[in-house]
Amino acid sequence: MKYFFLADGWTVGRVWEFGGLWNENAWRRKPEIVRLNIGLWEQNEKLWLYRVEDAVIMVEVKPTDRASANSAKTIGQVVLKRLMDAEQAIERLTAAEALLNLRPLE
Repeated sequence: MKYFFLADGWTVGRVWEFGGLWNENAWRRKPEIVRLNIGLWEQNEKLWLYRVEDAVIMVEVKPTDRASANSAKTIGQVVLKRLMDAEQAIERLTAAEALLNLRPLE
């Protein structure tokens, strides 16, 4: 599995796999991207940990419509070029200012 952190108000856009953009017709499903019930505070921003399947090599993230309307400084799009392995995610969590933990997502 691979991991990445995503701030509140942001959502996943396009997803890439080894052959290029994720093709739901070829794979016959959407990529597995799951928000976990743990996150961290970093520079006054809430970041949630997401897990993705190994076939995913890159994800595009973008602000939700609500976040764009609420923030004039929001960048239009950001591409996460590097996903983390489990060890890197744990290191980042242990170095965090504060940890967030919610009840299991439904």
